[in-house]
This record gives sequence, structure tokens and C-alpha cells, in this order.
Amino acid sequence: MKYLLGFLTLITITLWLVVFELPDDNLHIIACDVGQGDAILAVYKNIQILTDGGTPNGKVVNCLNRHMPFWDREIEVVVNTHPQLDHYGGLIEVLKKYKVDNFVGNALMASANEYQVLTNEVGGSGTRVINPTTGTSLRAGLISYDIFWPSLDFLTSEGMPALENKLSTFTSKRDPNDFSVQAILSLGNFNAILTGDIGHNVSELVLPYLPKRTVQYIKVPHHGSRYGLTPDYLNLLMPKIAVISVGKNNSYGHPTQEILDSLKNYNIKIYRTDTDSEVEIVTDGDKIWKVK
Repeated sequence: MKYLLGFLTLITITLWLVVFELPDDNLHIIACDVGQGDAILAVYKNIQILTDGGTPNGKVVNCLNRHMPFWDREIEVVVNTHPQLDHYGGLIEVLKKYKVDNFVGNALMASANEYQVLTNEVGGSGTRVINPTTGTSLRAGLISYDIFWPSLDFLTSEGMPALENKLSTFTSKRDPNDFSVQAILSLGNFNAILTGDIGHNVSELVLPYLPKRTVQYIKVPHHGSRYGLTPDYLNLLMPKIAVISVGKNNSYGHPTQEILDSLKNYNIKIYRTDTDSEVEIVTDGDKIWKVK
């Protein structure tokens, strides 16, 4: 009898856990605290889009565990903006622990051993690979992830062959940051721009491709480096919230005072993972609020 009572109690507890973890109808954007790197998780109902994964330190998986129901072991989209370790390193563990339906990858080839490991994980998992360019759009329910950079003209000018849906197809002497996948994540009237590590090198090339939308949220490029966010870029967007994904006491001096001052001059609310830890912004498509 006591075993039956114990079993029924376990079922009751499990059911309550499921109820408490049922998703709401809002879009949650979480800047995971992964140290000196990027990992931006978007959650909408039972859909997850993970943009970058930080370094291979296990922190991105910890973030996923906190924000995904324990029974959900599938991520609909993983995006690697460009092949640098502080953006793709943690994705290796993600691919090992979760089923990833779609992997949006930058087609650049990287020589690092870790990137080869990532390539092998993607290739061996049955994950669909998408090499994006301007106009690539991913939609799930009421949310959209609209990619506007890199453009096909830019990729062609850099010698990229015809786009193929597989990782690591060409090399370039350019800074990998210049190829960063940039996208607008939208729900209703809310738009968030995710910028990778884009910077001054291609700023003028990117500007014509910026979507003509009101942007409320920006993931500040390149961890707040002075070579990331440009005045022209900021003038076009004029967001309300800026999130800087950056490691505490990092050796690069990120974020720079120059970038912080620029954001403050526009009365943009600044959140930083080095001082605020994980940053979660929630929206219903109109209103915006911060968790914690």
C-alpha cells in the first residue's frame, strides 16, 4: 500500500511540475551568461531558437536547462553567426545533448580543431543545414527570424561558390566577424536585432540591408567593442534596450566606455551579462518587460 501511495505521490508531483513549466504566449529573449562570448536564446511557447553558444564551458547548456521544460529535448533552430570559438564552442555540447532540427551556419571554413568537431556533430546528427543570405526567413507560429546579412553580393565578391547547405565551404582573408549572420527576431510589433560580431569593416555595406522596422532591442555587436556598433547603425535603429553579452573582467576591455556613452546619449537602457548576469526580456508583441 505504501508503495502505491508513493507512486501516486510521484505522479502528482510530476504533473504539477509539467503544469508549472507549461509555456506562455510571450516571446522570451535570454542573453545567457556564458562569459566572454555570445549565446542568445529565444523561447516562444514550445519553440526555441538559439543564436550562438559561447565557449565550450558548459554554461549555454545550463542556460537551456533553466529555460526549457525538462521533457523538451529538441531545439528547432540553432544559429552560429560566424566560426569563432566564443560563438560556436558551446554548440558542440548542445548538439550532443539536444536534437537540433535546423542549423543555420556561416559557410566560412575554420581551421580550429573544435570547429571540425562541431562540423562532425552537425553532419552526423541528421540536422538540416542552412547557409543563409539576405532574405532567408525562418518562421514558427507568430514569430519570425529574418536574416538580412550577409548579402549574396558580399559573399560572391569574397569568392564564395554557389550556396550549398553544408558547413565549411570556403575560406576568406577577411575577418570572420564581417560575415556575421545578422537577423531581426519579431513577434507582433516587437523587433529585436541580433548582430553577431559585425563591425566597422563592413558597416557601410550592411546599412542598406537593415530592415525598415522600429527596433526595440539590440544585441550590441562584438561584446561592446569600439569596433562594433557604429553611430550610423545606431541612428537607423534607435532601440529602447541594448544587451551586451560580455565576460566579467575580460582582457579586451569590453564593453568600451565609448560604446556605453553612445548608448546613454540616446537614452537606451543598457543590460550587461558581466554585471547583470543572465538578461531575460519578455514581450507579448507590444509591451516589453525584464525578468528579475
